[in-house]
Amino acid sequence: MNGKTVIVTGANSGIGKATAAGVVRLRGRVIMACRDVHGAEEAAREIREETGADSRQLVVKQLDLCSLTSVRTFCRDIMKEEPRLDVLINNAGVYQCPYTKTEDGFEMQFGVNHLGHFLLTHLLLDLLKQSAPSRIVVVSSKLYKRGHINFEDLNSEQSYDKAFAYSRSKLANLLFTCELARRLEGSRVTVNALTPGIVRTNLGRHVHVPTLAKPLFNLLSWSLFKSPEEGAQTSVYLACSPDVEGVQGKCFADCRPQILLDKATDQEVASKLWDISEVMVGITT
Repeated sequence: MNGKTVIVTGANSGIGKATAAGVVRLRGRVIMACRDVHGAEEAAREIREETGADSRQLVVKQLDLCSLTSVRTFCRDIMKEEPRLDVLINNAGVYQCPYTKTEDGFEMQFGVNHLGHFLLTHLLLDLLKQSAPSRIVVVSSKLYKRGHINFEDLNSEQSYDKAFAYSRSKLANLLFTCELARRLEGSRVTVNALTPGIVRTNLGRHVHVPTLAKPLFNLLSWSLFKSPEEGAQTSVYLACSPDVEGVQGKCFADCRPQILLDKATDQEVASKLWDISEVMVGITT
């Protein structure tokens, strides 16, 4: 990855931090796009210590996917400052949080996990095309299987279930990948998704575990869940491996292609979701 620039959203912790470290180990340059700049600077320092990377290999920039204004500002700066972008890894996510809305009035999980990354990708697409061959990597989840796209209530205003809302946002990630792959045919920009499995991260901070059960839960998580480094393997693989050069519109787990449920590859639903997402984030072209 020497000479290549990679953006990783949510790179200050968990899978994102491990992904950034994995790319740096392959001599890539990583832009850590994070809401918490202080936390990202600390994560960058730790990655430098672990990998021996120099300061030029890790750049921290603020990106708050809860805010479309922040997304536009971030992308404007990237387009102005970066001569190329080889890989965009849409990694950041919110998991099963209580009902809240983004700055722009979207249900938080749908707004961050889908719409924020939707606009981010759209605004960086010209730079990715100029840098081709280039790649987009979308981090989804196997929990997409429990999701459903209800076009009558995308904002969960009629009813809200935090687990369902997360699953729906992860299904939206896969439908986005499906439609974007169709639109990118012939551009030499590829997009693929992945499901990392159950990983020990702070993503589940909103999940309530009874106090008495926490010791057992922690023990089980260490024995059964993947480490962030293991969880990041497929992200790094899709970003860097020559094995997936030219591969388009697939979903991977453990570095192997997966067969998805039909609802994750429904072209009609994917196209409709794309059109509605454009309206929601204010894309007029």
